[in-house]
Amino acid sequence: MPEYRNPKPTVDLFIELPDGRFVLVRRSNPPHGWALPGGFVDEGEPLDRAAIREAKEETGLDVELREQFFTYGDPSRDPRQHTLSTVFLASAEGEPLGGDDAAEARAFRPDELPPLVFDHATIVADVLRYLRTGERRKL
Repeated sequence: MPEYRNPKPTVDLFIELPDGRFVLVRRSNPPHGWALPGGFVDEGEPLDRAAIREAKEETGLDVELREQFFTYGDPSRDPRQHTLSTVFLASAEGEPLGGDDAAEARAFRPDELPPLVFDHATIVADVLRYLRTGERRKL
């Protein structure tokens, strides 16, 4: 009987600071590069708790989740394995500080973004369009 394999659940956060900047982390593990804070959901862990935990571990920030934005599930979104990422919009105060598997955490203005890994450029574009126009990503 073949082994049944499922995608791995993850969370990502678009953390907005009071001055309009948002937080990215520079990954210390492959694939290297800049990404939204986030990571894998632990077994038995609710999605919102996973998001709050990952934000704290990777950025040092205590976040307030504002809403669950969208779930991204393209099988090619993560080169390591098939993942499903539920994205949360969040807010926080303070300056981020990289921790856990984030080599660095910084806040960026939307017009000064570095190249992003995974499908995070798509996610950021979708969120920025939503914040600007109220238009959600279409299924």
